[in-house]
Amino acid sequence: MEIERKFIVSKLPDQLASYPKKEILQGYVSTTPVIRIRKSNEDYFLTCKGKGLLAREEFEIPISAIEFEHLSSKLDYYLIHKIRYLIPYGDFTIELDVFKDRLEGLILAEVEFHSLEAAHIFDVPDWFEDEVTEDGRYQNNALCRLNILDEL
Repeated sequence: MEIERKFIVSKLPDQLASYPKKEILQGYVSTTPVIRIRKSNEDYFLTCKGKGLLAREEFEIPISAIEFEHLSSKLDYYLIHKIRYLIPYGDFTIELDVFKDRLEGLILAEVEFHSLEAAHIFDVPDWFEDEVTEDGRYQNNALCRLNILDEL
């Protein structure tokens, strides 16, 4: 079970370059049901996600670079390119996604939780802005459909 909250961010935190990061390319072989492929640095994955926004089922399996390239030719929509920074925050890790290419300018922060209770009592950092957890437009399987950020 994946439990996460998502927020818009417009001002990047100080010392961003000091945090570990991953360059991510991801696309959707299907958006209903959600079947995603992802390249994260030099690792490749196929992920299936259930329905839901705050909490949903998810399973992931590693795939090869060749399988990723083959599946990339079968995407429903556009490939998403983003840099993900991993920022420690108390007992949690903030995953700060800085989108590139056609979604340039969009910055989202996600925090994953071990329980719904932990998600609900989470002390939100002051540099987070609007929460968009329940806004399906900000799910990556919706963002992949946009040709430009202005469509959001």
